[in-house]
Amino acid sequence: MDTSYPREDYLPMTSHKQDHSSTVITIGSSVVPRDHLIWSIFNTIYMNLCCFGFVALAYSIKARDQKVAGDVEAAHRFSSKAKCYNILAMVWSLLLPVLLVALAVTGVIHFTKLVQESMNFFNYEIITIEDDKK
Repeated sequence: MDTSYPREDYLPMTSHKQDHSSTVITIGSSVVPRDHLIWSIFNTIYMNLCCFGFVALAYSIKARDQKVAGDVEAAHRFSSKAKCYNILAMVWSLLLPVLLVALAVTGVIHFTKLVQESMNFFNYEIITIEDDKK
């Protein structure tokens, strides 16, 4: 008989002791921040007046570099700045044409009123001159 292997009869019983070890839950920025790179590229290509898109692209690249390096706090900080500059670029890109169109419409309306008033003024002068001659 081979006695080098323990038999099932002689296996030690597993203890049913409760383990009182504590569980640690980390709450914080375990979520990797977004770098907003695509949004920054589109804002850079659109070429807004103050180059907010280019600045957002620089911060997006910095955020991606920090994310790859493992520095989540710095990546979050750069990502937040990139998001702010992207919002500024988008608002500026949308607001400026709207303001220019509103200014042009207001100018056209004012110009037509001015032309109408000057036509009325010259018409009045011509009529009074003709009445004086009679």
